[in-house]
Amino acid sequence: MAESAPLSPEAVADRVRREVDRALKRNIKGLEFLTSTRAEVGAMARDLVHREGTAMLWRYRPVVDEIYRRPLLIVSPPSNKGYIFDLAPGQSMVEYLLNRGFDVFNLDWAPPRRDEAHIAIADYVDRFIPDSIARIAEITGEREITLAGYCMGGTLATIHAALHAGNAVKNLVLFATPIDFDTMRLFQTWADQRHFDVDMVVDRLGVIPPELMLGAFDLARPANRTAGRLHLWTNMWNDEFVRSYRMFDRWAAETLPVPGEYFRDQIKKLMWANALVKNELEIGGRTVDLARITVPILNIIAQHDHIVSEAAAHPIMTLTGSTDREQLVSKGGHVSLVAGPAALRRLWPLIDGWLGKRSV
Repeated sequence: MAESAPLSPEAVADRVRREVDRALKRNIKGLEFLTSTRAEVGAMARDLVHREGTAMLWRYRPVVDEIYRRPLLIVSPPSNKGYIFDLAPGQSMVEYLLNRGFDVFNLDWAPPRRDEAHIAIADYVDRFIPDSIARIAEITGEREITLAGYCMGGTLATIHAALHAGNAVKNLVLFATPIDFDTMRLFQTWADQRHFDVDMVVDRLGVIPPELMLGAFDLARPANRTAGRLHLWTNMWNDEFVRSYRMFDRWAAETLPVPGEYFRDQIKKLMWANALVKNELEIGGRTVDLARITVPILNIIAQHDHIVSEAAAHPIMTLTGSTDREQLVSKGGHVSLVAGPAALRRLWPLIDGWLGKRSV
């Protein structure tokens, strides 16, 4: 192998100056980082149009004169705040979709109160989502919507679409959505029913604190926090990197508590019994049969997702009755599907094309 040519004295001097400059910036900006207030999030104006218990329905204000007829409802995962879809200008999926003429709603969640510990999966799929769809119909006059969901928000959207087939949902868009919970090995280990007494946890706590769920994520990647801090320090000189880090760090730190009964359902029915993929999940006395879903489906998977693998998300492509199904596998991780400049360039234009043909 040929040796590379030695650097000239000028090139060496330039590299040294660059590294010294970055080292100085790291120290100065490191102090700024430690003393700064929490990162500002949210790019687009929105209005709270419906509130029911822990459920909050937001409508983003249109920014173009002509919008598609069929509204888009995005369901957030109950454990996370919905502003991940709208972090900042240039890093906002909502901003992108609004600029392309979509009428965007977000079903978001407030932390449950102690007296809301009884909220179960049935409340999300038979009450919160249907009530939001009804409110959207009142506002827009449109009876048909595209239903989308991220992570467990996508699982809830899928369950709703199966239970309420033939009603308002005319398209289903899923981002990093777990369907086959047997394939989520680390979470299976964390919630191993031989050692994890979910009934005791729920009965004693009522509302499940976010630290419990964050522990599962830390188990999946034990060194993730440390590696992230080291990566931050290495790039402390880069204002754009630090800005993005602070926004994502705030979102992760603001993980929400969840109602105890929802958590019990999630562990017993989805994680232990894997009832959804087996068509054995019962909600309100009805069986959730995925074959009843016949609407067009767009299934979006992150190639390097350490939370929801392709094996966990792919079964939606074979278990439904839909004949219009498309799967996109995007580079990046669990969060990069719905936030960040990389998604803006690679993924969101594909979503725009798919949705545009099905929103008129």
